[in-house]
Amino acid sequence: MRALLQAIRGFGTDRRGNIAVIFALALLPVMAAIGCVIDYSMASRIKAKLQSAADAASVAAIAQKSPGYNAAVLMSGDGPVPDAVTDANKIFDLNMGTVPGYTNLVRNATVTKTGIQLTSRIDFSANVPVSFLGVLAALGGPRYQNIRVAGSANSSASLATYLDFYLLLDVSGSMGLPSTTAEAARFQQINPDNFVQYPTGCTLACHFAPQNSACVDPGKSNSTQGYPTNGYCLGYAISRVSPSRFQNLLVLQNPQGKYPYKNSTSGSPNYQKYQQLPSSMVSGLPGSLNTDPTYGLPAVASCPDDGTDNCIQLRLDAVGSAVNALLLRANSLVKVTDQFKIGLYPFITDIDENYAPLTADINSLSTINYQATQLATQLDNNLNANLGSGGTHIDNALHSLNSLIKNVGNGNSAANRKPFVFLVTDGAQDNQYKDVPNGNWHGSNHATVLTDRANDYPSICSTMTGRQIIVAVLYIPYQEINPVNTSFAGNEDTYANDNIDNIPASLRACASPDFFFTANSPADITKALNAMFSQSLVTAHITN
Repeated sequence: MRALLQAIRGFGTDRRGNIAVIFALALLPVMAAIGCVIDYSMASRIKAKLQSAADAASVAAIAQKSPGYNAAVLMSGDGPVPDAVTDANKIFDLNMGTVPGYTNLVRNATVTKTGIQLTSRIDFSANVPVSFLGVLAALGGPRYQNIRVAGSANSSASLATYLDFYLLLDVSGSMGLPSTTAEAARFQQINPDNFVQYPTGCTLACHFAPQNSACVDPGKSNSTQGYPTNGYCLGYAISRVSPSRFQNLLVLQNPQGKYPYKNSTSGSPNYQKYQQLPSSMVSGLPGSLNTDPTYGLPAVASCPDDGTDNCIQLRLDAVGSAVNALLLRANSLVKVTDQFKIGLYPFITDIDENYAPLTADINSLSTINYQATQLATQLDNNLNANLGSGGTHIDNALHSLNSLIKNVGNGNSAANRKPFVFLVTDGAQDNQYKDVPNGNWHGSNHATVLTDRANDYPSICSTMTGRQIIVAVLYIPYQEINPVNTSFAGNEDTYANDNIDNIPASLRACASPDFFFTANSPADITKALNAMFSQSLVTAHITN
């Protein structure tokens, strides 16, 4: 008996072989832990695949030119976009179609249009079968047959906003000034026009085309010219040719010969007495400036750059170049067909509705781009009945354009377009006008502004903004006339100069909030016009 008790006691205290028992007891939870890691890793991999598919579907369903995006563009109101939902589900299924290892997939897509915003959401869930976690059930633990994974993806996009831009472009006489002071200096040296009135050198590219209407050769009682031009204003034609080559045509004259002519009023020799074109060319001017077989100079169609020897850039050249740059930028931002429409509407006493009407064809080879570069050709020549002649009637132009804009929408569809008016002007309202062609003058030539309440000018601006038309103004500062000729046209120069300080506030009052801009140099005109367009996109909530 004693031996048996000792044997039992010895067995209980004997530690030999316990490591095997401990290992056997520990192996099961270790394997279960490893199994959990493997099963959860598989579940994570499947969830990542599902999330990637949801992300792709969420983005693609509202991408530009997708079926859903195109359908949303055509919607007249807000709400779900079924075509986008169908497309999202299709894209999700396509991405998950070859991925194994899950069951009981549930996915739900919602796409909604709110104003010009398009939002999409993809929700998903699925079961991922487990392998090793089943061991826990065999040991009496929880019965894990699947791991449920779930997630979602969200995306948003701005719909294409449909905008119409009406560019109201001042082409009256003062916009025929050279674009910079350097260009003006070059022009003064060779321009014969109105030298009687402005003996220091006329800087205006005189533009009235009829013979003897505004430019009369020396020797006549109402003469204006510094040297003979066959009774034609030559300033605009000169601005289209090389100034250095034109200078070479001017022949040095003997001051004791038939020059100088004397001003019939003052008797003073205030003509450019040492300059004259070849006599063989004079009788054929203005055409002979380009066509004379001996002296003819090639003319440019437009002058997009200042400082070159091809031409002298006028303000309208600079504006036309800036407009062309705007057209190219707008075309680069188009997301859908007909998103942006742009029209050019030059004006003097009236607007020319047919010069370059509203169009979505704004690529570099389109008609409107060419018309932009040719804007200086619309400078008042007293022959264009569509534009009228003689004054600057900003109020008439705004009234006409307001009538031209029939519908005002918020831009959320092609049938609900948002209109913007870009007024580009030096801002001097001038109520006079001249009959076309070569007719009489009418009305006051005393410069005024749009806030001249005696003529009820402010009403048209408030009428347009009241219709939710955005009115943007680019003011190209009116240049002070110096020297002033008090005897010319009833002291017109003094009235024009005295009016300059009133112009900015007047134009600012006409513009919509945040839409008044000022620019003078060619580069600044391009920059300002671009800023006007950018502000329009911000106002229309377009991300570009």
